[in-house]
Amino acid sequence: MPDDDGAADPSVASALAAYAAGEADAAVVASALGAARLLVPVVAVLTASETGEHGLRRDKESEMALPVLVGADGRKAVPAFTGSASMRLWRADARPIQARTPQVCGAALGEDAAAVVLDVAGPVPFVIEGALLHALAATGDVAGPEGVQALLRGLAQHADVTVARVPPPKRGLFHRLRRGSR
Repeated sequence: MPDDDGAADPSVASALAAYAAGEADAAVVASALGAARLLVPVVAVLTASETGEHGLRRDKESEMALPVLVGADGRKAVPAFTGSASMRLWRADARPIQARTPQVCGAALGEDAAAVVLDVAGPVPFVIEGALLHALAATGDVAGPEGVQALLRGLAQHADVTVARVPPPKRGLFHRLRRGSR
């Protein structure tokens, strides 16, 4: 998405604000998220260091990793962000990877994560889990009336739809993506 300035999609931001104010439900947010661009963070993780000639420690090797949030109950979640500003609120050194909502949800399922947590540090955290996670991963574009109907049909097949607002997890786990050196 070459012309992307990193800002949150206005329809997604509006749906999340309405959800936070109690003026919209999760289906409105899901509809706005349907084909929206999200940012998935990657961070550098030091895997090896060495001590230089003056006793100073320096990085020797690092890996780029996809952070995975781990809840108090042990379930994993993939963090995603609606824009670069919300990602910086969470972690200023994270690098963004652009992906559409269905790709992010599918990747989370591929990593055996139970959820995707949007904007974990704000302004409006939103958890995609259960049948909603599966439906967004499977339906692709849910924008427009046809897409919303397809999403609702997918959700009707599952009784475990839950969308919750949760505080950010206190610990994290990193999944290694690839090796690199500095």
